[in-house]
Amino acid sequence: MTLVDVINLFDTDEKCREILVRLRWPGGVECPRCKMPAVELATVKQLFYCKGCDYQFSVTASTIFNDSHLPLQKWFLATLLLCEAKKGMSANQIKRTLGVSYKTAWYLCHRIRAAMKEADRPMLDGVVEMDETYVGGKARGYGSGWRGERHPKEVVIGIRQRGGDVRFFHAEDARKGTLAKYIKENISADVEVIITDELPGYKTAVGEHRHETVNHNAKEYARYENGACISTNTVESAFSLLKRGIMGSWHKVSAKHLPAYLAEMEFRFNRRKNSNLFLDTLRHMVTAPTLTFEKLTA
Repeated sequence: MTLVDVINLFDTDEKCREILVRLRWPGGVECPRCKMPAVELATVKQLFYCKGCDYQFSVTASTIFNDSHLPLQKWFLATLLLCEAKKGMSANQIKRTLGVSYKTAWYLCHRIRAAMKEADRPMLDGVVEMDETYVGGKARGYGSGWRGERHPKEVVIGIRQRGGDVRFFHAEDARKGTLAKYIKENISADVEVIITDELPGYKTAVGEHRHETVNHNAKEYARYENGACISTNTVESAFSLLKRGIMGSWHKVSAKHLPAYLAEMEFRFNRRKNSNLFLDTLRHMVTAPTLTFEKLTA
């Protein structure tokens, strides 16, 4: 799906609503309240009616699109831009491209990101790489190697199944207890091997899993044992893309909203080979819960 395709295929509000209905209710329209079958009303705006609970609704009710006065075509264009921008796109760029206010663009981007947040995540297995990185401003006065409590950078934990998905987490710290928590919640007990750097916390955090390390301090970034590559290069490549997004596209990310940006990057990275990424994102948007401006800015 290209920008020209979206402009040509979804040039009216009616066409936009038609595809949303097909994505939200592939088996027939259901009431968002009682889940009973509903019928379409003969109105100018595409409305549906549920006789069971006497509720009238549209396809955007109780979704990310809820209570928005922005034309759906602009929603679709913003969604495509965020899907196809490898390193993300800033709200200012969306503002200039769509001709909306900065507040509208910022809220629009965050609602799309909220829909990109994965609810169900299967456990990772096989060869799993795990690493940590630090994002934020420069640490002035502490030296480049400082990792103490006063360090202003935010900790991001990355876990990637080799040849599979990546997971990003905004963590409080990179201590063994925190690392063990993410390993327990995301890595299968049948994992073949967990590969990390030589951060001391990993030795205890991995538990009884097979554990291999690479010594970055000794300039070791990969080695081969019995035909297997021991490295953390694939999770670090995902970190590199994340940091390019922060420095090159978003420029500044607050600690409060960092998880939302991580979810966007994770969603797009894991679907980078999906030819139906645009429609897949729309499907998430009509099934994700509403995100109000008050909740976003609380």
